[in-house]
Amino acid sequence: MAIDERNSAPPPGASPAGRHAMRVVSATGGFAITLFLTFLGLLAITFFIGRVIPIDPVLAVVGDRATQAQYDAAKIAMGLDRPLWMQFISYVGNVFTGEFGMSVSTGRPVVEDLSRFFPATFEMATLGILIGCAIGIPLGVTAAARQGSWLDQIIRVVGLLGYSVPAFWLGLVGLAVFYARLRWVGGPGRLDIFYDGLVSPITGMILIDSLLQGEVDIFWNAVSHLILPASVLGFFSLAYIARMTRSFMLDQLSQEFVTTARVKGVPERVVIWRHAFNPIRVPLITVIGLSYAGLLEGSVMIETVFSWPGIGNYLTTALLNADMNAVLGATLVIGAVFIVINKVSDVLYRVLDPRAR
Repeated sequence: MAIDERNSAPPPGASPAGRHAMRVVSATGGFAITLFLTFLGLLAITFFIGRVIPIDPVLAVVGDRATQAQYDAAKIAMGLDRPLWMQFISYVGNVFTGEFGMSVSTGRPVVEDLSRFFPATFEMATLGILIGCAIGIPLGVTAAARQGSWLDQIIRVVGLLGYSVPAFWLGLVGLAVFYARLRWVGGPGRLDIFYDGLVSPITGMILIDSLLQGEVDIFWNAVSHLILPASVLGFFSLAYIARMTRSFMLDQLSQEFVTTARVKGVPERVVIWRHAFNPIRVPLITVIGLSYAGLLEGSVMIETVFSWPGIGNYLTTALLNADMNAVLGATLVIGAVFIVINKVSDVLYRVLDPRAR
C-alpha cells in the first residue's frame, strides 16, 4: 500500500496550481485532437459520398453538348483524372485553406456563397430555438406538474401537432393569415424590395448589421419578415422540447427528495423549479442542442415557402443543378455545425454538473 501511495503521489515540488494547469492543458489538447479527428472523418464521409453518387460533376460544368475532348480537358482541369486518394488529399488541403471551388449554380466561389447564405439560416434558426425554449420548457414543466389535468392534455395535443403538421402547410397558412389577410408580418424574403442592398453585410445577419449601421427602419422591417418563419420553426422545436421536458420532469417529481421537500413544507414553486428542474438541465441541453442543429440543417421547406435565402435553399438548388462543389461545401458546413454544437453541449455539461468535470 505504501508503494502505491508513493507512485500515485504528485511529483516533488508540484503545486496545486501547477497540477491544475497540467490538467487544463491535457484536457484542451485532448479536445483539440478529438475535434480534428471528428472533422477529418466528416471530410472523408462527405468527399466519398460526393464521389459515389450518380452525378457527373464534369458534365455539370461543360454541359451535355460538349465534345469528348472538351469533357476530357475539363476533367483534367478539375483534377478528377487522378486516383481517388490523391483527390481526397487535395480536397482536405483545399478545405483547410478555405478553398471549396466554384459553384456552377451561382458562378461564384462556394465559400463566398456560404458566407452569404448560412448567416440567413443561422439567424432564423437561432430565433426559432429561442422561441422553442422560451415556450417549450415552461409548457413541459407545467404539464408535468399538473399531470392528467386538462392543461396537461392541451399541451400534449400541441406537442402532437408539432410532430404531425407538415412544415410547408403551416408556413403557407401562416402567410395566408398573418401576411395576406391581417398584414401583421412581412411577406416572403428577408426584406422589402426597396430596402434590399441598403445595408452592407458585416456579419451576414441582417438584424445585427442594420443595428450596427444605425438603420432602425430596416431592422424592424427585417423583424417583420423574420418573425413568421422563425415562429414556424419555433413551433416544431417547442413541441419536441416540451415533450422531453415533461418526460424528464415526471421522472424527477417521482423521486424521494421531491417528496421529502414537499413534506417539509417547501413551496411548490421552489420544489418544481429548484429541486426537480435543476437535475434535468443536463439532459435538456442535449435535447436543445439536437433541436437547434435540426433547425439549422432541416429548414429547407420553410426556406422554400418563405423564399428565404438560406443554406437549405442553396443546398437544394445545388443538388438539382448537380453542383457538387456547392453540395459538398454546404454539407460540410452543416456537419461542422453538428460537431460544434455537440462540443458546446459537452462543455455545458461540465459547467452545470460538477460530477462530469
